[in-house]
Amino acid sequence: MPSRRHGIALTPAEQRAYLETSHTCILTTLDRHGYPHAVAMWYVVDPDGAVAMTTFAKSQKALNVQRDPRCAVLDESGRTYPELKGLLIRGRAALVGDTEQVLDLLGRVHEKYNHGQAADVRDALLGQARKRVIIRVHPERVSSWDHQKLGGGY
Repeated sequence: MPSRRHGIALTPAEQRAYLETSHTCILTTLDRHGYPHAVAMWYVVDPDGAVAMTTFAKSQKALNVQRDPRCAVLDESGRTYPELKGLLIRGRAALVGDTEQVLDLLGRVHEKYNHGQAADVRDALLGQARKRVIIRVHPERVSSWDHQKLGGGY
């Protein structure tokens, strides 16, 4: 008999769709003492399944990733138990500081969160891009759940 956990897991296609349509994730890195440092982030999903976001190059999360690339990304929705749905992605983060790549990612994030990219947004984002880095989380282990799959039998 399959486990209940297996029965509520999202398929890879469902995971991808959920990530692409969800709004905010929680990025958790490890600080210099080994404690979790969790922050809300806007993000996009790369074609290879990596979760990508930007942050200021001198931010605590960027410093944490430089020191220890292990991290987690949590994306969850639902207010009641039967509505809970989410993903916990554990992996390693890589920092990318190339201004053009940062600018491209800022444009993708702008498009996702502002429902389309304005023609002049790239020039407006250039100043920000010079101060930012990309945090790209490459999944190594993924846990997922969709309590709607329980069919009310929770």
